[in-house]
Amino acid sequence: MKHSKTSNAWMREHVNDFYVKSAKRQGFRSRAAFKLLEIDERDQLLAPGMTVVDLGAAPGGWSQVAAEKVGARGKVIALDILQMQPIAGVDFICGDLRKDAVLMELRTKIHGKAADLVICDISPNISGVSSHDQARAMELAQLALEFSAQVLKPQGGLLVKVFHGEGFEDFLKAMRSRFKQVNSRKPKASRARSSEIYLLGRALKLLKQG
Repeated sequence: MKHSKTSNAWMREHVNDFYVKSAKRQGFRSRAAFKLLEIDERDQLLAPGMTVVDLGAAPGGWSQVAAEKVGARGKVIALDILQMQPIAGVDFICGDLRKDAVLMELRTKIHGKAADLVICDISPNISGVSSHDQARAMELAQLALEFSAQVLKPQGGLLVKVFHGEGFEDFLKAMRSRFKQVNSRKPKASRARSSEIYLLGRALKLLKQG
């Protein structure tokens, strides 16, 4: 089966990509590592001793960065429905975050404590139908937000990838309802033509009871 002109062009761009080359040279599993490094440098997200949950972690670029930043006193739990090769200092759970059993396993790994930060660079499998792909991407972002509300400390944060398009404004509103501070970030390592953007929520709000 022949590759299309589009896929061939993508492959040429990928092979010649500065961040792809840099990732290989520095031992990162994906170019996405540089997105987190840049955001962390600006916003000081990661610190020694923190507990971090990485959603949609495979192949592990963000987990590598997080593990290095939190150090031996910290903890990184990575979650994905795909298998991921082990990373030193990272506990991996293969499962769907919508499943109660997976959530229970996560709580076990953090010894029943709350997390300091949830990071999520997850993307849907691309179908080629833009409306479907956008809806799926926003659904995943909403799952990450709901998950964060369950596992974060009161002052915890969420860094999540979203895409401009249908549902973005509603999700931004939902983020602002759950966090005291919400900012958008477009790191240099994010391809210019991509509609992806990262939303950073800080200081989880405590919902009033009753």
